Amino acid sequence: MLIIISLIVVVILMVVAAAKYNFHPFLSLLLAAIVMGFIGGLNESQVTKTLVNGFGKTLASIGIIIAFGTIIGSYLEKSGGAKALANKVLKIIGERNSALAMNITGFIVSIPVFCDSGFVILSSLNKALSRRAKIPLIVLGVSLAAGLYATHVFVPPTPGPLAAAAALNADLGLVILLGLIVAIPVALAGFFWAKFIGKRLETKISEESITEPEARKEKLPATGLAFAPILVPIILIALKSIADYPTHPFGTGIIAAGFNFIGNPVIALFFGVFLAFKLKDKETKETHFGWITSGLREAGIIILITGAGGAFGAILRATGIGEIIGSSFSNLQIGLLLPFLIAAILKSAQGSSTVAIITTAAIVAPLLEPFGLASPFGRALTVMAIGAGAMTVSHFNDSFFWVVAQFTEMDTATALKNQTVSTFFQGITGIIVVGILSLILL
Repeated sequence: MLIIISLIVVVILMVVAAAKYNFHPFLSLLLAAIVMGFIGGLNESQVTKTLVNGFGKTLASIGIIIAFGTIIGSYLEKSGGAKALANKVLKIIGERNSALAMNITGFIVSIPVFCDSGFVILSSLNKALSRRAKIPLIVLGVSLAAGLYATHVFVPPTPGPLAAAAALNADLGLVILLGLIVAIPVALAGFFWAKFIGKRLETKISEESITEPEARKEKLPATGLAFAPILVPIILIALKSIADYPTHPFGTGIIAAGFNFIGNPVIALFFGVFLAFKLKDKETKETHFGWITSGLREAGIIILITGAGGAFGAILRATGIGEIIGSSFSNLQIGLLLPFLIAAILKSAQGSSTVAIITTAAIVAPLLEPFGLASPFGRALTVMAIGAGAMTVSHFNDSFFWVVAQFTEMDTATALKNQTVSTFFQGITGIIVVGILSLILL
């Protein structure tokens, strides 16, 4: 039991270091890995070798993918592509259903763009719609945040679920497919909560919303061009998963080989990057080099934290803690509830969904076999359970909470009653959907 108690203490110390002292998760994950290595009986040579190998192996699988994803996000943000997506969804659904339109827009935009950035990008449109459609700004803000948050924790190439899929050796195409299935009801849970709170609010019009939406005044890229960098890579990755299916629907010849190549996540996202280049208007003074550099600058921190999480996971596997925890909890039959609870505790305690996902994936990776989750569907559903936990709940220590509160003109108490409660319902909805899927697929 010493090693289990040690892991609990180490995780608590990581949370306190991040929440109270703003200690960077990159360093805390590496420090935790080293401490757990020695407590687990590894010698100094084994600790350093396992640490470096775990870091490198993780980045070998997803480092390039994260970089490509952030580049696509940079182009969508700087070109106005994200706003073009919002305008299209709004046109289809109508201003009377503005809250649903913003929920769907957030759902799409947050696949390659971090939810914080996505909310900032779309906030001016949110405010203008509040005036035109006579809908309280809080309703639109909470609905948009729910859509953004859903795909942020469930659908690669967002770094969190991408890193979890790599740590758990889950099929990426299957994770994307199940991620979209789970994210839809989760996003709608936030939308329905927003509609519910709207009935108790008076319409509040922001003075900044008097003008027409910024998106209507500036030159935006074509909607098809804005959708392409997101949808094409997802379709290619999905086709690879279909081609790899045991029944070989595309045969075993050159066609299957072609889908396997272009559907490899690295190649698929590479296609997405080149499609994103089309979003930059020729009249824009900024260069492709500058936009790419902006994306890579954001990717650097994400990649390092992800690699540190991989190193932590490698150390935990080397100590054999998975077998110990598995034998301790196997009789409880809580299955997917364990990763959900671990991620929820980490998320609520230290704020970052991405860090919660990466840390939880490292902890539960050795437990898949004893918990009966080592099958392809079991691994993918574990990623989903972790994602559901990593959104439960968003409050003071989460930057997204403050972004939503500030751009939706909510004071702290109001944000807690609306945005925080929304993320609670979303997380609970997520684990319920994952539980139902597990009854069908496992």
